[in-house]
This record gives sequence, structure tokens and C-alpha cells, in this order.
Amino acid sequence: MEHITSTPTVKAPVERFTGDVYLNPIEAPTEPARLASALVRFTPGARTNWHSHANGQTLYVTDGVGLVGTRDGNVARISAGQIIKCPAGEEHWHGATDTTLMAHIAMVVGNSDGDGTTWLEPVTDDQYAQAVNSKH
Repeated sequence: MEHITSTPTVKAPVERFTGDVYLNPIEAPTEPARLASALVRFTPGARTNWHSHANGQTLYVTDGVGLVGTRDGNVARISAGQIIKCPAGEEHWHGATDTTLMAHIAMVVGNSDGDGTTWLEPVTDDQYAQAVNSKH
């Protein structure tokens, strides 16, 4: 057994996120396990870039209210206790609403090349505004 009392909070890389986002790693993929997980905290208006995961991604919301958007225009409003599953290869983004913080535990099953995430371009302000104003 290993008891980890805390992990350092780091600011998320600006190349992959818009706004202020903070990460606390939970689990890094180590053979033979391939689970990567982190607690991710988004300030109002903050969000990921578009991205996809080779083996999909599961998000468990721990606090606040957020949004998850897909390329086809679907938007889900998410809140504490809810789970979102993004299938393998689906391009999506997630983040806080424009007025509320959101925190989630992000979980991905990696592959032999790492966590299997493909990072893409930022979500534009127009795309984000459409998601905020959409009927969920």
C-alpha cells in the first residue's frame, strides 16, 4: 500500500487550455496499468482545447457547473456528481461555464505511447459563447 497525502497543484499548460486551469495528478500510467487521472479545476470561462483520446475519456464532476462540447455541436451542461463518457477518437472540449467554477476528475486509459491524448486547436470565443448560450 502507498498512502499519498497530497500532490502539488500545477497550472495547466497554456498550449492546451484557455483561461486559468489547475491540475493535481492522481495517477500516472505505469506498466502494466495504463490509467491516468487528475483533478482538474477550471475558473469561470476556462476550458480545454479541442482534443481526443485514443481509448476515450471519463469525467467525474466534483464541484461547480461546466460544459462539454463536441464537433457536431452537442453541448452537455454538467454539475457535481455527474459523469460524462467521451468515446474513443471523439473530438471534444470541456470547461467551466462563464460564471461558475467547475472541477472534475479526468480519467483516461493510455496506450504504449502515453495517455493517448491528441491535442488540437483552441476552442474559439464564438464556439464557447454558443455553448454557454445553447439549450442543454
